[in-house]
Amino acid sequence: MMEPDRHADFVPASARLPGPRDLGPLGATPVKGGTLFRVWAPLAGSVDLMIDRPGERPRPMDHEGQGYYRLSVSDAPSGTLYRFRLDGRTILPDPASRLQPHGVHGPSAVWFPPGEHTKKTEKSPGVSPFSGHPVGDLIFYELHPGTYTPEGTFRGTIARLDHLADLGVTAVELMPLSQFPGERNWGYDGTFPYAIALSYGGPDGLLELVRACHARGLSVILDVVCNHLGPEGNYLHAFGPYFSRTTRTPWGEALNFDETMSDHVRHYFLENIRYLARIFDVDGFRFDAVHAIRDQSAHSFLADVSVLAERIACSRGRPLHLVAESNLNDRRHVLPPGREGMGFDAQWSDDFHHALRVTFTGEKEGYYQDFSPGKDLAKALERGFVYQGQFAPSFGHRRGSSSDDLPGSAFVVFAQNHDQVGNRREGDRLSAVLPEEALMCVAALVLLAPALPFLFMGEEYGETRPFLYFTSHGDPDLVRAVREGRKKEFAAFGWTGEVPDPQDPRTFEASRLTTDPALLSPGSREGRILGFYKTLFRLRKSHPAFALPDRMDSERHRVAGPRYGILAQKRQGEKGPRVLVLWNLSARERPVPPVWLRRDLGWEGEGRPILDSREEFSGRPHFLAPYQVRVLEEETGR
Repeated sequence: MMEPDRHADFVPASARLPGPRDLGPLGATPVKGGTLFRVWAPLAGSVDLMIDRPGERPRPMDHEGQGYYRLSVSDAPSGTLYRFRLDGRTILPDPASRLQPHGVHGPSAVWFPPGEHTKKTEKSPGVSPFSGHPVGDLIFYELHPGTYTPEGTFRGTIARLDHLADLGVTAVELMPLSQFPGERNWGYDGTFPYAIALSYGGPDGLLELVRACHARGLSVILDVVCNHLGPEGNYLHAFGPYFSRTTRTPWGEALNFDETMSDHVRHYFLENIRYLARIFDVDGFRFDAVHAIRDQSAHSFLADVSVLAERIACSRGRPLHLVAESNLNDRRHVLPPGREGMGFDAQWSDDFHHALRVTFTGEKEGYYQDFSPGKDLAKALERGFVYQGQFAPSFGHRRGSSSDDLPGSAFVVFAQNHDQVGNRREGDRLSAVLPEEALMCVAALVLLAPALPFLFMGEEYGETRPFLYFTSHGDPDLVRAVREGRKKEFAAFGWTGEVPDPQDPRTFEASRLTTDPALLSPGSREGRILGFYKTLFRLRKSHPAFALPDRMDSERHRVAGPRYGILAQKRQGEKGPRVLVLWNLSARERPVPPVWLRRDLGWEGEGRPILDSREEFSGRPHFLAPYQVRVLEEETGR
């Protein structure tokens, strides 16, 4: 019998899980002399491999215990179409399919990376000498491959990587790539976690994109969904208890990470992470909505992920970053498993976004009601979280835990992202409501924060086109449900009027960026905004005062205000002069009383200007023009 190569990082958190120590690969994988097909189907009494070729007969698979079936064959090269037959009746695609060339309802296809049979499968094809980035150096740029360029493909994205590298981005974060129904989707309706969406270029296109990113010194972060699967093309129920019997998420059934047979459900998703990291050589994962992962086990699934990530990182000699999206403000996400944590590197700070949005737009609907303008922005800037155990009105209960002793690298801060833009009724960006000077002020809050900055595609030059929610489902009932669901979701924010139809191709086209940043004129509005972003990137990377604090309550970074409409931050690195950052958060000229800075921040004197968003007002050191940002460096000799 042909055996697969063994992988040191197959094992979840340790040998804590019952059953075989190495549960092995899933799907169609290369082995010496052929292809191994393997599927977990504990609800089936028998499983047959059905190869889609004239004259083929069903091939019974061997039951190896605990619901796993396997069969090694020598005549199924890359490109072979196949399905599994359960109990001699139901014929379905592979739950761990690497490729769905005919969509979510069609047969699966064997896919091997180029040259896969000539080396060990745990090695990614063409592994680059790229050494990655320490977590503290990450600056994320989120993009949707289908709308980032006119081509809407991985190859189209490659053409704009030089722009991102020149901007100063260090990590390209790709919205979910799992195969979804139709040609258009945000990616959160994926039903084949192992299969890369063909509309973007499939797995070969992703390999090409990752190599191109690494050649330019850019890390690649994949957004993955481990809290639910999309409804259309979801056939996992027929194979096994993949879903919780007791819990749902806002988007569908919750996954089974802590009930009967959950060890094997965990293995399915851990193996998915291993496959994506190893084969595509990516540098990290952003986990969608971890607050919707129902897991009451003593050792969480997310902790298993962090142990697996550490093993992969150690074996290939560079980091594999993990970032959690969560609205819980739970410090345990970034504590190591040895301290009863989940071991992630960082988590999103929704509080920073919400406080910033309330400060600059005055919105108070939905969850924005929990935040005060200015004051809570200062808290988020200084502490990472605003809510650290206080009652949150929109939640109806206490929310959060202390973040004071966490490092700055534990927080990802942003002014815009796919959710906070795309889940608005009109998909409107901040550029639709704020003037140029305010956009620059917002940029400085994000890029000079003592945390990991995050930009959404087009933000760096003030893109004005919307980013809307779009789908291309084939199920008419699902299409109707999505349309109605969007209307109800917007009602919570008091947004009324016609909702752009997610299913209409024009909604997708309206969301596509049309501006090539490389062609922006320095004298245009977009060119000026882009130039200021580049200046902020250079300052953040070059000045030692902007090194991230080891603790958010460190004396090396302090925030004061807002007073008189001014927010002030003092930063100091282990060496070099201190800096003072001043933001005018309002549309009025504001005074900056030196006595306030001296009393609250211990800042003496005027300092030497090293950045100013409005040079024409630089001659008035004790005043800031509307939305002006000024960075002062402590004068030597003090």
